[in-house]
Amino acid sequence: MPKVLIVPVTLAGVGGAYVKVLQDAGFELVYATQGRQLTEEELLAYLPGINASIAGSEPYTRRVLQTHPQLRVIARSGVGFDAVDLEAACDCNVAVTITPNTNQDSVAEHTFLLILALAKHLIPQHQGTVAGQWPRQANLPLRGRVLGIGGLGRIGKATAIRGACFGMKLLAYEPFPDHAFAKQYGVTFVSWEELLRQSDYLSLHMPATKESRHVINKKALALMKPTAFLVNTARGSLVNEPDLVDALRAGKIAGAGIDVFELEPPGDHPLFHMSNVVITPHSAGVDLQSRDDMALSAANAIVSLMKGEWPAEKIVNLAVKDKFKW
Repeated sequence: MPKVLIVPVTLAGVGGAYVKVLQDAGFELVYATQGRQLTEEELLAYLPGINASIAGSEPYTRRVLQTHPQLRVIARSGVGFDAVDLEAACDCNVAVTITPNTNQDSVAEHTFLLILALAKHLIPQHQGTVAGQWPRQANLPLRGRVLGIGGLGRIGKATAIRGACFGMKLLAYEPFPDHAFAKQYGVTFVSWEELLRQSDYLSLHMPATKESRHVINKKALALMKPTAFLVNTARGSLVNEPDLVDALRAGKIAGAGIDVFELEPPGDHPLFHMSNVVITPHSAGVDLQSRDDMALSAANAIVSLMKGEWPAEKIVNLAVKDKFKW
């Protein structure tokens, strides 16, 4: 009986349609039990006899893939795949899939959770009020302010739609612009530097690549308004964290909403001790609906590949097609 390893913490002990899809196809389900992101060593220990995985952000390195040649599919529950060595996956004939069109609304909603918490001083007001104070103040508006979107893909578009509902002016930096969408929702495309200069709220929605690593750095932060807020619900590698800490301490930007870190969990991070920062634990992409939709999409990809079908819209290393065998 083929086996599937279920890694995401949010799926531990959770049933649903994805379970039936896999079991009906003859798979045995094996669940990771750590309750957190797996290390490389822990992943290596789970993979003997495993033919496919519904993956979180655990590291599928060349060492992992070469050690377990029976692994055929890494089905990411989400759209980011930077934890997978794609070159090694191709060399080892492993198909890597994602779950497009499943979590963009969850991330966009969470983005506005962070934006609103920052603009309305949610946490300081809550803390002061429950401490017996009455910290009323005039908070910041969203309407009329500039929402800068770094990356206008699926998630960036979902964020733009919500920004339009708040009456915000929408700017975007996007190397492959969708002009029809921009016209429909009133998005103006600008250069990366202009996005930094003009944004009141800068929200990052870029993939993690070599080119995007530390795209938010000392130089970029220096271009931003001192009244601006940075929000990152994409990938931790986009932000040089020491540079962000320095900018916040120096008042070069007004605050930040951070859902992702380069190292997760990040330990006792300096950002945790700043009153103008709101932190969440890489949870933007997972609400109850997106969790179930991502798991089902990943399960369907695994079953399709086992049956000899090729779900091209989900596969990120298309070069493996001619060599792939279950």
